[in-house]
Amino acid sequence: MPPRNIHIIIVAIFICSVCFMTAKRAKRAMLVGDAIDLIDRYYVDPVENAALVEAAMTGLTASLDQHSEFIPADMYSAFNDVIQQEFAGVGILVEQPEAGKPVRVITPLVGSPALLAGLMPADQIVSIGGEDVSKMEIRDVSNRLRGPVDTDVVIGVRREVDDKTQDLEIRLTRKSIALESVVGDHRDADDHWVFRLRKYPEIAYVRVTSFGEKTEGELRQVFLKELGNDYEALILDVRGNSGGLLVSAVNICDQLIDTGRIVTIKTRGGKIDSKYDATSGTLVPKEIPVVILIDGNSASASEILAACLQDHSRATVIGTRSFGKGTVQNVLPLESGRSALKLTTARYYRPNGKNIHRIDNAPEEEEWGVSPDEGMAVTMTDEMYRELVQKWQRASYPVSSQTEDVASEGTNNAPPIEASPEPNETLPLKPPAASSKDAQGRMIDPQLNKAIEFLKRNRIEKAA
Repeated sequence: MPPRNIHIIIVAIFICSVCFMTAKRAKRAMLVGDAIDLIDRYYVDPVENAALVEAAMTGLTASLDQHSEFIPADMYSAFNDVIQQEFAGVGILVEQPEAGKPVRVITPLVGSPALLAGLMPADQIVSIGGEDVSKMEIRDVSNRLRGPVDTDVVIGVRREVDDKTQDLEIRLTRKSIALESVVGDHRDADDHWVFRLRKYPEIAYVRVTSFGEKTEGELRQVFLKELGNDYEALILDVRGNSGGLLVSAVNICDQLIDTGRIVTIKTRGGKIDSKYDATSGTLVPKEIPVVILIDGNSASASEILAACLQDHSRATVIGTRSFGKGTVQNVLPLESGRSALKLTTARYYRPNGKNIHRIDNAPEEEEWGVSPDEGMAVTMTDEMYRELVQKWQRASYPVSSQTEDVASEGTNNAPPIEASPEPNETLPLKPPAASSKDAQGRMIDPQLNKAIEFLKRNRIEKAA
């Protein structure tokens, strides 16, 4: 047989195989389409086709792991805002304590249009642009507050003053608002973060709240400009940080170690997809002792950072065992970028080659997550943890300190209204058991206290 004919046969077989596989997929997809069509024609109440498709997509990912999900069009923009650490809006931290009741302001963000226009904690948002939103869900209110930069929006506010109700209309101009992911111990009189402990200024304190596109640059700014070179120790706090971008965690690790493996990524079948290694040079001098604080809510990128510094003996890990999320999610756009699938595509492994990911119902004795160094495990009660989150909130949004009762009675981790939902899932609190306050009524942070005690002892031992 002539070679030309053999090539034609091979091409024909290939095309037939592709057509067969495509037909199989199309047949399965037709099943979903037929079901939607039947519901549309015969279901007792009318249902929007878009709602049925969204439900079908949600069902597809529900059978996968807990970190894979369908991101519908009305959430995709907000998802990207959090990753990019910037959004166009008015800048309000809010809560909705009760479904069907007005969304309530916890506090305006520092430097936001809402703060400049006079919005106050406990204000209830009852209308936006003349539309009644008093019974809408928080997500719908959020969508109505969004809009292009430099456009105006009129918000109807209900405010209680001296047992009297005032109805106000406040005009706001939307601005581009940056979401900071690297914060310090407290703010100074000009609302700038101070990256030193108030009582121990020789100890630098840096809390990383998420790992977004700007986190590496924020941290670089802190190390190169904010801290100077006269600090004697460093505390990195990733408690409550559920993660973010892999590349952000890798680049931050590279700021702290100058050689060796950072993390290994493996895809289906255990195949190594990529390896990340440190490059020479660090932003923190090697002689500076480092502590990293973790807890049961430290996950994903936080665990990459903690595991890397622990395995290279660059930091002492203090706190409680981390969450155990060692999987990588890719966001795959659908509908020309209007919606997306967030799918688990790989797992990552710490520098010593050990697994980080915790499978469902994994026992405590199995190997997963990042555990504190020997003798450095410090637990916290739920009450302690709630008060710690409230302390962080008041430090981040100092205006709320004027009405601390209001700021403390709502959702502890309420996101800025235009920035929800978070790019990572909300992780369950996992601190176990002690009064949460000292004799003077000040909040106790036993994990931070352990870090300070360790670093002070370390300094004394070095001096000796």
